Amino acid sequence: MTEKKYSPNVPPSGGLAYQQTAEQVLTHVQSQASGLDRAEAQARLQKTGPNALPEKKGKPAWLRFLAHFNDVLIYVLLAAAVLTAVMGHWVDTLVILGVAVINALIGHIQESNAEKSLKSIRNMLSSEARVIRNGNHETIPTTEIVPGDIIVLRAGDRIPADMRLIEAHNLRVEEAILTGESTVVDKHTNSLSGELPLGDRTNMVFSGTTVSAGGGVGVVTATGKDTELGHINQMMAGIEKHRTPLLVQMDKLGKAIFAIILAMMAALFVFSLMFREIPMGELLLSLISLAVASVPEGLPAIISIILSLGVQAMAR
Repeated sequence: MTEKKYSPNVPPSGGLAYQQTAEQVLTHVQSQASGLDRAEAQARLQKTGPNALPEKKGKPAWLRFLAHFNDVLIYVLLAAAVLTAVMGHWVDTLVILGVAVINALIGHIQESNAEKSLKSIRNMLSSEARVIRNGNHETIPTTEIVPGDIIVLRAGDRIPADMRLIEAHNLRVEEAILTGESTVVDKHTNSLSGELPLGDRTNMVFSGTTVSAGGGVGVVTATGKDTELGHINQMMAGIEKHRTPLLVQMDKLGKAIFAIILAMMAALFVFSLMFREIPMGELLLSLISLAVASVPEGLPAIISIILSLGVQAMAR
């Protein structure tokens, strides 16, 4: 191995990896066909970090639980609970709060189950890879792959990192995850010229794609967030989030129900004052009961349950 320190941020002097010969790429990443030695691989792992896409930090459980109260229909229940508490009807207050908390708890449990299902998918995709180190074939976790590693590819393998091919034996790769093309791509080891899109870089294979036939050997040129899949992940992280059409419609429905409840309460309040002699405390309690009865408090929980069950079904 050369004594020059490897730096993953230094671009190749002879162009991009697909524009260079396999020998030039090996020289640039300071590797060789027999692979890295374990000490060098460990040093590079410390410098580049694990070969994994950075995961967005999730919200704490208590905050996700409180988010289930962020609904206009639940606001009606909470307002009713406050009014009954002010009036001293503690049994009614506890019942109303119990309904709100139980619905939020059901939604939270189902949402947590859906997140566990998604996490199990991520764990399933993070498999092992066969590398050549010190001339020996080894099987290591994909997270320990570093630039310069020599990876052996076989049919059915999910490619763990971006690689420049140095051997290809009837190698065909399915790259729909990156290019959207449904047909498999034949791969080779010849250098290419010009600025080419990902789909035309036929001497490269990319993280997340799958070997559909044949086999080959490649040298890793990028790992983790530096891969093409990692670039897409970073772009997606910067996209402004929007509510889905279903949630927008649910918001509109909730606001419409809220407006109808307010109109009914106002109309009944005026009617009772003008045509009925009902004590104010009894009148307010009746209006609160009407509001609570009119609220479909189970609707937010039912929507959460249906969506989370859909996620779990897709995960299975």
